[in-house]
Amino acid sequence: MNRKTLEKRLTYLAGNAIRDYRMIEDGDRIMVCLSGGKDSYGLLEVLRLLQLRAPVRFELVAVNLDQKQPGWPEHVLPDYLESLGVAYRILEQDTYSVVKRVLPEGKTMCSLCSRLRRGALYSAATEMGVTKIALGHHRDDLIETLFLNMFYGARLATMPPKLRSRDGRHVVVRPLAYVPERYLERYAELREFPIIPCNLCGSQENLKRAEIKRMVQAWDREDPKRLNMILRSMRNVRPSHLADPEQFDFRHLRGSASADMPDPVTGEGDAFAGLWSPAMATEAER
Repeated sequence: MNRKTLEKRLTYLAGNAIRDYRMIEDGDRIMVCLSGGKDSYGLLEVLRLLQLRAPVRFELVAVNLDQKQPGWPEHVLPDYLESLGVAYRILEQDTYSVVKRVLPEGKTMCSLCSRLRRGALYSAATEMGVTKIALGHHRDDLIETLFLNMFYGARLATMPPKLRSRDGRHVVVRPLAYVPERYLERYAELREFPIIPCNLCGSQENLKRAEIKRMVQAWDREDPKRLNMILRSMRNVRPSHLADPEQFDFRHLRGSASADMPDPVTGEGDAFAGLWSPAMATEAER
């Protein structure tokens, strides 16, 4: 696939995601989080292409967090962004020392590192007056997170394409939510992005996410349509056909022939009332 064809596919998929979730609106000032990896480089370029043809006007500012990792090439991103004429800001926060000090040797660093990085970016977003924070997570990231949460967290959740921060002050968007990772890999090759490897967490082996990634990649090789079907299923959720009583009122679901049955809330007259408890449910799962 040549560069022109690939860029058409990338902008088409990103444009659809932006439209479906109303990620970008007229007058937005968008912080594009740039890590030095292929995904964030691809995100910046796709948004720049869309900026030229979008029906609304929006501003982009690239932001990188220098986490003070040993050997970090400080000049690479500024040189690249200046060559493009893209407005940018480099934040400096020694999260590397914090992570290394807090976590025991051999422990996975990604979770703590992510929290510290998110806090720094949110603070900068407030200071800079940005209206959206754009991250470079792609389709495969969303799918991997879905199974990571299922297999290791016992919950049905993933990275949403659009998210409001817990304090309600920031909106995070993921314009590449429909884009396959292989497209971004190819695009990085064609554009020869100056990739900066992450020596903090990217070098850790045997991470749970890496195991899930291998599984997902194997599925993609077996059937390239499978991952898109999983993505479509995340957009077609039916709580009544799952099993979460907090998302669907199963207890009040009664047929007309059940009019004389006991009240499902009070259990009054219910032969099973008091015979089942969360503790018993936990025991039954063992």
